[in-house]
Amino acid sequence: MIPEIHIEDYNYPLTDERIAKYPLAERDSSKLLRYKDGKVDDFVFRDLPDLLPDDAIMVFNDTKVVPARLHFERETGAHIELFCLEPVSPVEYNLAFAATDKCSWKCVIGNAKKWKNDVLFLSNPENSTEVAEIGLEARLIGRDGQAGTVEFSWKNGMPFSAVLDVCGAIPIPPYLNRNTEQIDYERYQTLYARIRGSVAAPTAGLHFTDRVLSRISEKGIDRETVCLHVGAGTFLPVKSSNVSEHVMHREPFVVTKSFLQRLLAGIKVIAVGTTSVRTLESLYYIGVSILETGKPEDVSQWAPYEREYPYSTEEALRAVIGYLDANGLEEIKAGTRIIIVPGFRFRIVDILVTNFHQPESTLILLVSAFVGGDWKTIYDHALANGFRFLSYGDSSLLFRVDK
Repeated sequence: MIPEIHIEDYNYPLTDERIAKYPLAERDSSKLLRYKDGKVDDFVFRDLPDLLPDDAIMVFNDTKVVPARLHFERETGAHIELFCLEPVSPVEYNLAFAATDKCSWKCVIGNAKKWKNDVLFLSNPENSTEVAEIGLEARLIGRDGQAGTVEFSWKNGMPFSAVLDVCGAIPIPPYLNRNTEQIDYERYQTLYARIRGSVAAPTAGLHFTDRVLSRISEKGIDRETVCLHVGAGTFLPVKSSNVSEHVMHREPFVVTKSFLQRLLAGIKVIAVGTTSVRTLESLYYIGVSILETGKPEDVSQWAPYEREYPYSTEEALRAVIGYLDANGLEEIKAGTRIIIVPGFRFRIVDILVTNFHQPESTLILLVSAFVGGDWKTIYDHALANGFRFLSYGDSSLLFRVDK
């Protein structure tokens, strides 16, 4: 049954001065709140390895933020901003980034009313020779309100990934209320970012430094990666009072067979970030799909709540592994719209590292679900003790509470 949840019950007073507008000088010098057994303690992020259980796997999302924000001009002089969300043609990220003359993307269109379906030319206020030689143009193929399908074309044979590197800007969150600056190209990216595709950073990972990662390994905690490309939906507030009316956007993810096999060992799983949680918990429902239909299907938003499932976590994971073996595959590729709200049954993740999220957001709902509804204890403490909030803010280490 879809839970009856009212988003106004997940509000708290977040003023603008509590939002971290810039990262700290050192990634691991941020504050760290630990929530365990109903108690809250304060640490510094570099203390994290000492607070983790020895016999565990730590899971990181190795997606990489792309410079997905592009500024164009009409011949009339009107400025149009295009924010690339996901590829349309080719539909695979790696193929779209490898394209050397044209590709199409679903985009959010800024100043959409001013675009009359004519060809747009990339803004080049600094008269860069490199930008001019690329000659990036945009054509509107289809429109859907403030979004649309846009075909990009260019003329120097560079792959689109390199075109974005030269022509695009890192899409920092809108609540920072500032333009992208040079520091964001380094710090709005995790140290272990590897696979291009996100338009927002998995921000829980922004705190990790080489020394913290080394100490985690020295402690004997294994590190694994998944990849979920974070979509612009991460910025969307829940606008309806009843959460059942909120629509989650699809996000693609990839998990390797070798990691799935390790999950069967039954040791503690520490997820770095809500994107890692959503990926890991989606695996159960991918397994259910294979058990019931013989093939993996995207995880729908309310699948966890629609009925009781008779399968154990081990059965579901073995079904995914069996499907990969039967088809000669080394990784599962799927998509998820899963929403994690109070009442969700966690099947894989035991411990969560995450930042402090916006009021009345789906991420607050996830945190509440993870700590058995006790999210206010955590956020009240953070507000009262000078913690910094949102993407460039401080961090928390949460131990799961089952109720």
